Formats: sequence, C-alpha cells, structure tokens
Amino acid sequence: MVKKIETSVGYNGSVIDFYKVPPRFTEWHRFRRVFLSRKIVLFGMVILVLLIFTAAFANFLAPYDPYIPDMSNSLLPPTAKHLLGTDIFGRDTLSRLIYGSRTALAVGFISVAIASVIGISLGIVAGYYGGIADILIMRAIDTLMPFPMIVLALLVAGLLGGGIHNVIVALSIATIPPYTRVTHGLALSIKENDYILAQRSMGSGHLRIMLRHILPNAFPPIIVLITMMLGSLILAEAGLSFLGIGIEPPGAAWGAMVNDGYKYLQDSPVLSFAPGLAIMLVVFAFNMVGDGLRDALDPRLRGLL
Repeated sequence: MVKKIETSVGYNGSVIDFYKVPPRFTEWHRFRRVFLSRKIVLFGMVILVLLIFTAAFANFLAPYDPYIPDMSNSLLPPTAKHLLGTDIFGRDTLSRLIYGSRTALAVGFISVAIASVIGISLGIVAGYYGGIADILIMRAIDTLMPFPMIVLALLVAGLLGGGIHNVIVALSIATIPPYTRVTHGLALSIKENDYILAQRSMGSGHLRIMLRHILPNAFPPIIVLITMMLGSLILAEAGLSFLGIGIEPPGAAWGAMVNDGYKYLQDSPVLSFAPGLAIMLVVFAFNMVGDGLRDALDPRLRGLL
C-alpha cells in the first residue's frame, strides 16, 4: 500500500506530496513490467495456459475414447468426424493428442518436483556445511554430470523398464545433478553474506539459516531452472516413448505417437506431424517463459541459465 508521508511547498508555491512506496510493491511492478514486455513470453504463456486447460479437461475435450481400437476406421484421413484422422488401430488422433498433453504434464511436473526437492536439498547441504559433506555429495554429482540428461534417463529407464512410474524415476534421477550443481554454487556464495554471519552469531540453528535465509535468496535462479527444465523433461519423456521404453501402450504419449506415425508418413503424415508440433510448441513455450522469468527476476542470470 502506498502511504503519504509528507507534504511540502515548492519554491514557486506549488504543493508537493511525498509518498512511501513499499519495496514489495515496486519489486512486483518491476517484475510484471519486465515479464510482460516481451510478446514472445506472452505467446509462451498462452501456449502453457492452453496446455494446462487441455490436460485438465481432457475427458470433456476429447471427442472419442483414445484407448479403444476400431480397426474398421484404420488410417482414416482428416475429416469433419476425425479432425486429425485415425491411427493404424482406428483410434482418433486428436483424442490421443489431447490425452497426451495430460501424460506430458504429469511426467514433467512430478519429475521436476522430485528432482528439485532432492537436488536443492543436496546442494544447500553441500554448499552450507562444506567439508566432507561437500566432497561426498559433489563428487557423486560430478560423476553424473558428464552424461546428457536424455542419455542418463535412457540408461536408468533401460534398467527399470517401461511404464510411467519408471519413466518418472528415470527422469528424476537424470535431472538431480543440475539442481544440485546450481544450488551448491548459490549456497557457497550466500553463506558468506553478512546477514548469514549475523544469524550465526545470534545463535540461529543451521536448519533455520538454510530454510529461512539461504533457500529464499536462491529462489530466483532455482525457479528459472525449474521452468526451463520442465520443457527438457517433456522432450526427454517424448524421446523415451519414441524409443519404446517410455509410456507403455495403449497409453497416449506424444513420443510414441510420433514413432507410430513415422511408419505411415506417406499415407498419413499428420500422425507424426501433430504430436511432433505439440512437443515443439510446449518445449518452446517453457523456454520462453523461463527466459522471461530470468530477465524479470534477475537479469544477471542471463548467460548462466
């Protein structure tokens, strides 16, 4: 709330009012101004809102059951009855595309939640305590860091097998290292600030310092990383499903739809094109929103995340 704190008279007799603007008020307006100033970010937001709406109301939006085959309608071209045609089993492509959004978001959000909680906790503990904890945790992370996320997820999923639960476990393990690495660096920097040293001298416990001071100050880079990682996780899930070790049939997954339609590109190219376009748009949207959050929360993060 903006409060009037003083009224003064200028040299020409004009009345000048002075107001106190709360810091949170100005920070929020700066964030909103920067975040909403780029049209590409707004476009990404629109895509994500539509994606979440589609996933939430898939039961009502899908015109057909996406799992029940109908061999009499196999590989139908796009028509008024089937807007995107049907696949080899006669299932409506649009319905499977809609339900695929639910799969993509479920895998993405659950995986990022698990990975971020574990990775951030490990990073803060290693950075704050240092010593043997830092050495053990970061050496383990350094062992996994050379592997690209999709390769590490592929290895874990290959060991565990297919299915949505195993895919979530594989993607969660594969994305723990980036969270740990980023949070570790932030904790190392933040713990040297004067207010942290003051908290220690006042007798504040380690857990309180980590949760009340280090974690909130590390929030901007972490929220940007989470947003960008969501797009990467959805892409990785699509890659695993495309390779046949992701979501098991007859589950609706965009990667599996691309793989199934790839065999019939000449007869029905929309089978692969539609889910491929959906993957591209969603990954693009998360990246653009992540860029917008980075610039709005802390422009110094450009080039680092």
